[in-house]
Amino acid sequence: MKLALMQPYFFPYLGYWQLIHAADCFVLFDDVQYMKQGWINRNRILKPDKGWQYFGFPVKKHSMSDLIKNVYVHMEVDWPKRVLGQLAHYKLKTPYYHEVIAHVQEVLSNLDTINVTMLNYRILRHFCEVLKLDREIIISSDQKYDYRNVNETGEWALRISEQMNATEYINPVRGAGLYSAEKFDASNIKLSFLQMNPVEYQQHAAFEPSLSLLDVLMFQGVEGTKNYLTEYRIDGPPQE
Repeated sequence: MKLALMQPYFFPYLGYWQLIHAADCFVLFDDVQYMKQGWINRNRILKPDKGWQYFGFPVKKHSMSDLIKNVYVHMEVDWPKRVLGQLAHYKLKTPYYHEVIAHVQEVLSNLDTINVTMLNYRILRHFCEVLKLDREIIISSDQKYDYRNVNETGEWALRISEQMNATEYINPVRGAGLYSAEKFDASNIKLSFLQMNPVEYQQHAAFEPSLSLLDVLMFQGVEGTKNYLTEYRIDGPPQE
């Protein structure tokens, strides 16, 4: 079983969805500290003219030490309306705006008290169905993993992989330095890294890479976006 693990991101970029594609089981890892100014409650889309802007949602007041699973979405603010407003300019320049915005409206409607994990899980499940990504997606805090033998950052994934009886763990290549191939080998787990192939599509301006999946969908539609899900390669640990 191929396992991948990432924190729950808000409408994440294409590489995140490629990682889901590469795995048999994908773990939303919410048992660690919530970090401000990351990707959990925001992502990037185009500005109306040029360049990019953040879009996202506010969170309720919480302690700096709170884990992701214990941070809640601030629903007293009508942030879904603001998100839809930030996406409105795509209507003038993209062929798939109406199709995509209908999905965004659906997934952001009828929200009640909800933590950041469940909001991002809801988004992830919805767009996996849209993209026909039939993968098992689980939330780490639901599994009650034993983390007593985690001594450094790279061991979270190792201990989860052991407890999931995974035969292979796949991580984005940019995080390769955190992991020990020797430790994974000792547990009979193959350590692999996903490297995205260069992906560029017409945005009617200078190309802005690594934006939210919504940007890809707006310009390329569901079928075009599905073609990009396989634009990656899986390698072993980088040679030192």
